[in-house]
Amino acid sequence: MAPQPYLLSARSIVKSFGPTTVLKGFDLSIAQGEVHAFLGGNGAGKSTFIKIVSGQHERDAGTIEFDGETVGASVAAYVDAGAIAVVNQELALLPHLSVAENIAIPRLRRATRSYSERASEAIAIEALSLIDPHFARESVGRLVGDLTLHERQLVEIARALGSGAKLLLLDEPTANLTAAETGRLFAVIRRLVVGTGLAVLFVSHRMREIRQIADVCTIIRDGKTAIDRVALNAITDREIVECMGQSTAAEDHVGAASDGGVPRAMPKETSAAQGEVIAIHHAGIGLTIRPGTIVGLAGAPTGPAALIDALTGLSAQQTWDVKRNDAPVKYRSPAAAARAGIGFVSGDRSNKGILATLPIIDNLMAARRIVEGRGVARNDELAEGTRLIEALNIRARSLWDLPSTLSGGTQQKLLIARWLALKPKLLVLEEPTRGVDIRTKREIYALIRKMAEQGTAVIWWSTEYIELAELCETVLAFDLDGKPTCVLRDAQVNEAALANATGMAA
Repeated sequence: MAPQPYLLSARSIVKSFGPTTVLKGFDLSIAQGEVHAFLGGNGAGKSTFIKIVSGQHERDAGTIEFDGETVGASVAAYVDAGAIAVVNQELALLPHLSVAENIAIPRLRRATRSYSERASEAIAIEALSLIDPHFARESVGRLVGDLTLHERQLVEIARALGSGAKLLLLDEPTANLTAAETGRLFAVIRRLVVGTGLAVLFVSHRMREIRQIADVCTIIRDGKTAIDRVALNAITDREIVECMGQSTAAEDHVGAASDGGVPRAMPKETSAAQGEVIAIHHAGIGLTIRPGTIVGLAGAPTGPAALIDALTGLSAQQTWDVKRNDAPVKYRSPAAAARAGIGFVSGDRSNKGILATLPIIDNLMAARRIVEGRGVARNDELAEGTRLIEALNIRARSLWDLPSTLSGGTQQKLLIARWLALKPKLLVLEEPTRGVDIRTKREIYALIRKMAEQGTAVIWWSTEYIELAELCETVLAFDLDGKPTCVLRDAQVNEAALANATGMAA
């Protein structure tokens, strides 16, 4: 058989879910030894295509060729053989197994060898050391269910990198990584691409990262190919955004983000002249959070995560002192914190947010039912649910559909919608724009600013310093060990200052 020009060639791919056609004759080809950026807005069809190429869905129509062979109905056999590896946006680890087991078992199964704990640990340490040698040594025996989202992301990526695959599918792999970890990941990818001819399909909404790592791009819009294999040095950020079908405001943001010069848009004066004051203190660093303010958290995940746990009742062991109107508080559970007026939205939709087996209406009303102490639906909830999805521009066929019918970015808006009508005193956001496109980010920014204007205090943790610089008038910075280092205010809140205060590149 004559050699094929591409490792993977997908042509005229069609995929429908019920009456909704997601892919409408989509084309994409990937060559060996290249990093191929796969771009498009939320709901355009990116994740559906990746699930087809990784054997999780079967296509309805179209042809796929892989490594010179025509692929039948499903690509699953190539995944099982280890030729294709994937890191999904929603992580696919087994929480009841250890880190070593999650990384090693797929490889041992293919080798038809019996399980060996020592061999599994060696495999896991080798794979994890590509990105974080310290984490590799201390984590192999831990249960995945005990890891943070950040740590699980490292495990998922390491499992894929160490698989020996010819094609690597990365769906938002850096969404919860620090800048240093992202840099190490990119170095590993480049080494594998050059040294082994690995082909990488890379999905990200961060334009700066795309230009750092990718050679060419394909853009999907409304299930169709808008741009097919265009060199990234031949297309501008503005042209990319236009092809994705994003708004003018989004174009301005992407262009500024690439140049590192986005100005911060300060929230308007809050209508709450008086209100509850929250004070936090730890290790000699203190901060007062007043109604209507947006406070950012910057730095390695350990520090922000400990503060978030203290504020939202996620952990019984707290290192932070928290006071509300000078009265010390400690919440025994997230439900107790919610009833006290503290909302929480995580970027870890699958584990800390979306109720996957319940319809959209139950997901929308989950926080209200907890706050009001009831589990039975009321007749007025449908009217409120309809109002919420219209206010947030959530496109759902029915309130009784499952959240899986929505894109990842739309699911994130669903989590924020839970708190919109409740007007919490404090809303804690943990990477709320993880895995969402530029337009959806703008919509989320606008929602949070509106809540701040109405008197809600907001705490926003993000690993994207440009995001903190745009949104926050105050930022609490943490060092690489998770210790608070300083509080930056107003003009001090910029990417260079945040990098210096955290010890992490912007």
